[in-house]
This record gives sequence, structure tokens and C-alpha cells, in this order.
Amino acid sequence: MKLLHGLLHTTAATLLDVLPIALVIFGFQLLVLRRPIPNLKRMLLGFFYVLVGLAFFLEGLDLALFPLGKAMAAQLTDPRFLVGLTATSPPGNLHWSDYHWVYLFAFAVGFATTIAEPALLAVAIKANEVSGGAIGVWGLRASVALGVAIGLVLGTWRIISGYPIHWFIIGGYVVAVTQTLFAPRLIVPLAYDSGGVTTSTVTVPLVTALGLGLASHVPGRSAMLDGFGLIAFASLFPMVTVMAHAQIAQWRLNRKRTKATEQ
Repeated sequence: MKLLHGLLHTTAATLLDVLPIALVIFGFQLLVLRRPIPNLKRMLLGFFYVLVGLAFFLEGLDLALFPLGKAMAAQLTDPRFLVGLTATSPPGNLHWSDYHWVYLFAFAVGFATTIAEPALLAVAIKANEVSGGAIGVWGLRASVALGVAIGLVLGTWRIISGYPIHWFIIGGYVVAVTQTLFAPRLIVPLAYDSGGVTTSTVTVPLVTALGLGLASHVPGRSAMLDGFGLIAFASLFPMVTVMAHAQIAQWRLNRKRTKATEQ
């Protein structure tokens, strides 16, 4: 009964969130375009599916993903676990290097969730179609996933070390803007879009839970001040890796052309 009550409450809250979208779409169709709504039954059925899917998804976040992320962060940052494996520091005086399992977990979670991200898959397929196959689906997904993984490793290190977040974000955008000047023009807009699509339904819940759980269990850290910000790393570094992937591919192509010309 408690689960059913929670699901009904989440469904009602989701309905209020989805209602403005429906009002905008139907309002423009009826009042601005002044035309009947095409496939009304199908559209209403689609909105119902969206409502039910979002309700189950949000309830699943509260029941599983958020607690799982916090539990993993708590276990990985347990001083007894860390000292038992590393034996480099006493429990009360852990060094940032003692948290290497946290960095490995962050890398694995970032890479796996990004590969599973449906929004990224949709963008990769469309990019492959529009480019005539020049942009590979798996190549784009792997480069974006690598960027998210690197970003989460750096973000977790920032939480553990306590350095200000703006140093990393400003530095990362300086690198991305500099790359924009030299990367192939074809890839630049896609690289910037790739940074946005990574932070979607699968990635955000686990990354948020990891950041909050990590900040809550690392001594001297605040969940509010240090727990948030990982999503910014997950959005920033895919831009860098996608443009780097294109630059390396362009360099290899130019090198082959140069060798072919010399021969």
C-alpha cells in the first residue's frame, strides 16, 4: 500500500508537470493555427504513456537509483575499507590518493551510463544519417562516454580534494573554446550538443546520487556546497573529447594523404 500510495502521489505530481506542455501544444494548434489536432486519439494515448512512464521512472529513482548511488559512495569512502586496501594512511587522515576505488567507480559509471543514454543514441544516429556515414554512431558514443567518464573522475577528485569548482569549469571551457578554433567545423556544433544530451534520464540520477553521497561521507565536505557540480563536469568534458576525436581523425587523414602524395 505504501508503494502504491507513493506511485499515485508521483503520478499526480507528474500530471501537473506535463499539463503545461499539453496546454502549449494544444493551445497553439487550436488558437494560433486554428486547425484540428491531427491524430487526436494517438496523441492523447502518447501523453498517457509519457505520464505513466515518467511516474514510474521518478518513483524508481527514489526507490533504487538515488539510494544505490549514496550507498555505493558511503561504502567506497568508508575509512576502514580504504585503509584496509591501501594501508597508506590512518583512518582519520586519508589522502586523496587513497580514494582510487572511488575514481574507478566514477569512471565506470560515467562511461556505462553514457553508452546507455537514449538521448545520445538518437543524436548519434541522426548525425550518422545527416553526415552520410562520415560520423560513426559508435565512434561518437564512445568519445562522448569517455568525456563523461573523465569529467566524473575529475569531479570526484575535486570533491575529495576540496578545490573550488570554478577553477575546473573555467579551465575546461578555455580548453573547449581553444579547440573550437582548430577542430573541423563539421564536428563543432555536434560536440557542443553532445555535452547537453549526456545529462539526461539515465546519467543525471546516478551522477547526482554519487556526488551527494560522496560529499556526505568525505570528512570536511558539505553536501550542498560540494555534492552538486558533477553534472557540469559530465556536460563539459564530452565537448573536449568529441572535438579531440575529430582532430585526431583529421590529423590521421591528412597524414595518409601526405604519404600518398609523396609516393
